[in-house]
Parts: sequence; structure tokens; C-alpha cells
Amino acid sequence: MTIKQNLSLLPYNTFRMDVKAKIFAEYGSVKELKQLLQQFRGERILHIGAGSNLLFTKDFDGVILHSAMRCARCLNEDADHVWIEADNGLVLDELIEQLCDMGISGMENLSYIPGESGASAVQNVGAYGVEARDVIDTVRAVDCSDGTERVFTNQECRFGYRDSIFKNELRGRYIITHVVYKLNKHFEPKLDYGNLRSEVGEHPSVMDVRNAVIRIRKQKLPEVSELGSAGSFFKNLLLNRDVYEKLSGNFPDMPHYEQEGGIKIPSAWLIEQCGWKGKTMGGAQCYPNQPLVLVNTGNATPQDIMNLAKAICQSIKEKFGVEISPEVNYI
Repeated sequence: MTIKQNLSLLPYNTFRMDVKAKIFAEYGSVKELKQLLQQFRGERILHIGAGSNLLFTKDFDGVILHSAMRCARCLNEDADHVWIEADNGLVLDELIEQLCDMGISGMENLSYIPGESGASAVQNVGAYGVEARDVIDTVRAVDCSDGTERVFTNQECRFGYRDSIFKNELRGRYIITHVVYKLNKHFEPKLDYGNLRSEVGEHPSVMDVRNAVIRIRKQKLPEVSELGSAGSFFKNLLLNRDVYEKLSGNFPDMPHYEQEGGIKIPSAWLIEQCGWKGKTMGGAQCYPNQPLVLVNTGNATPQDIMNLAKAICQSIKEKFGVEISPEVNYI
């Protein structure tokens, strides 16, 4: 267990905002987490992973909790599946790399998404036609109010598009400590999203798909070591069929993808149509290679990022009559 005061959060957020936490505490076990929750009862508490899906808007006047639990283990297997339990602090892409090395499939399309495993269940991360909810079996969590442990089934997590019960009704109440993924021994690639199929060629292996996803993402997304960002800043637009048909009548070239819950429209396309690609506002920029991404060019303030995001959303509403929303959490 490590506890520090007035610590810069620069290494703990991928937007690279140099804000401070009044208290920063890192734990190495569930027991230590419970001790910290007891010690800081009454304080404002925020649990973070890699800080890849949030924007600190100012110094944090409270306790930042972070996990140093970074292992994974096999819980069970049968002829077709294997159940892998990951600690919340294990980097998601490191887990996926290990799984692909072993020929275990189901998460390869999620390769190179920044963040830690615990956050995959909070955010229901997704990419290239796969979401975390497709592979999450159960989630273990600790109640911040009394330290009791609870297991959530996939259904109880109430997963939605970049959403879960942990972002809504139970926001701030539970800290996820472990995620159990139900994965496949027999590989059935999912290649229908974007240009993934043409990128992998005939009869790809699970590692071929992972490598293709990484290549595509590297072409579109900046390295956070070079440009601060939170990956995709905005959610893609999810429309019901009536709204989609009305909109597509005015914009027949608009790309779309059928999926559960509606028809998804790439927000990157909407942003580009409004002329924001490559534009800057203060130290913030709409990334030229992928307009879904907002970046810190080196000297952006949190307000620069928020101003740019607000301006983009407003212009889309004016041109298309629809509203996109940030995937990133403002803290």
C-alpha cells in the first residue's frame, strides 16, 4: 500500500493534464482496498485505472485510488471455453496479448484499447464489432460504503453502448476488483466491421486479427506518449430506424452499421463533414488522422479540450439535427 499527498496526476491520465490529487493511494490487494476505504471514509473518493477515459478539469480535492493488482488466472475450462479472471489493474491490452499468444479468442478485436481490465466493465469498451459485454461473464466488486464484496452477473451489469450500471445507478458505490471473461478455444473471427476483413486476408489466426487491429488503430490514433488524448473522445451515434431513415434521406452517403439497439453512425464522419478535422482551439486539436479523437498538442488546458468538444457538438447539431456526446468523463 502506498499513500502520497499532493501528487501530480500527470502520469495517471492519458490527456497529460498536470493536475494534483490531495491524496493518492495505491493498493495491492482487496484487503488493502478495504483498509483504504475505511481509512478515508467521508472523503471524496475516485477510483481510476489508466486515466484513459477521463479529463481532469482541475486539481482533485479528495482521494484518488489506484490498483497495483495486475495478474490474471484461469478459473475453469470446458471443451469450448475458458474462464479467465483478471485483476482490475491489469492493462487490458497486455491481457489480450497473452490470450492471443495462447490461441484463446474473443477479445482480439479489442486490442490496443488503452486502459485497465477493471475499466472494461465500467465502460463496456468496444471496437471492430466486439464489446466487452460479449465476453464478460461476471464482475467482482467491493461496496465503498461498507467494504462488502459482491459478484455481478453479465445481466446485472446492465451493459449498453459504452455504458453499464457502474456508470449510472451504482456510479461511485462499487469498485470493481476482478473481471471474469468467458473466452473461446475455437477461433471464429469477427471481421465485418470497417476494413478489418481486407486487412487480415484469408484464414487469419487470432494473432493475425490482433495485429491487424493494432495496425489500423496506430494509423488512426496518436500515441499518448507523443500527444495526450483519451482515445475516442465521442461516442458514435446510435439512432432508431425512423430517425436514421429521415437523416439518411438528406445525407445518402452517410455510413451506418446495423447493431443491437439501433443503427450506428460513425461520429467521426459527422465531425469531418462539419469541417473540424485538424482544427485547433487553444492547445486542443481535432486529430487529423481520426476526428473522433481530441488531442493535447502540448500546452492544452482542460478548458481548451472542453471548448473544442462543445463547439464540435454544437456544429453537428446545427448541420444534422442530432446530438453526439462525449465518451470521456469530466472530473
